Amino acid sequence: MSFTVIIPARFASTRLPGKPLKDIAGKPMIQHVYEQAKKSAAREVIVATDDERIKTIAEGFGARVCMTKADHESGTDRLQEVVAQLGYGDDEVIVNVQGDEPLIPPSNINQVAELLLNSPNAGIATLSERIDNVADVFDPNAVKVVSNATNSALYFSRSPLPWARDDFNAVAGEGGGELPDQLPAGVDFQRHIGIYGYRVGLLHQFVTWPPAPLELAESLEQLRAMWNGVDIKVAQAVETPPAGVDTEADLERVRALLA
Repeated sequence: MSFTVIIPARFASTRLPGKPLKDIAGKPMIQHVYEQAKKSAAREVIVATDDERIKTIAEGFGARVCMTKADHESGTDRLQEVVAQLGYGDDEVIVNVQGDEPLIPPSNINQVAELLLNSPNAGIATLSERIDNVADVFDPNAVKVVSNATNSALYFSRSPLPWARDDFNAVAGEGGGELPDQLPAGVDFQRHIGIYGYRVGLLHQFVTWPPAPLELAESLEQLRAMWNGVDIKVAQAVETPPAGVDTEADLERVRALLA
């Protein structure tokens, strides 16, 4: 299994500025992410950043660093700049591990890479996990995904997906109704986990496409790929990943876990 991990790391996070360099158990967060990625089967792990402070720290703990532009609209654009700089071939596989996932399981990294490597007609692979409570199904911050019999994504949405008509119609009734007490039996609700494997050729295509109408409506970048006919493979994660770090409260939670 041959693949490369790229970790996009921006300093200018809106909710938590300087996030990659926040201290967790005596190490900057980006180092925890890097060390987890190094435990995977990746042939190489690269930190992609637009900030000299992150570059200096990352090189200090032994990481290979690729400097990128500061005006990228997304992490996918940053990935594409890296593979273009390094001259990777179109068929090579890249796994995007977010720089705010200090507890990312190496097994998930391997799983998403293997899924794409074993799916020659797919451009992207990603993971999901089963949702077992009503609140998460109706939470717009929990992105849902539905797939077909061959594990290709049919759609990603912030809305409840699939819509269990007999159980959920009361919620959408006039004036709105209360959420059901439990999820309907026999319906498989899956939450999308934001780790991606990409073929390099797909990355080069992706940055040429304008934002798609569905992407703009849902604010979900993967819908741009689907809009353009890309096959996205989805597998249920072999290990449930802990939540990443978006806020100061998230940071304190991870600090407590690793204390």
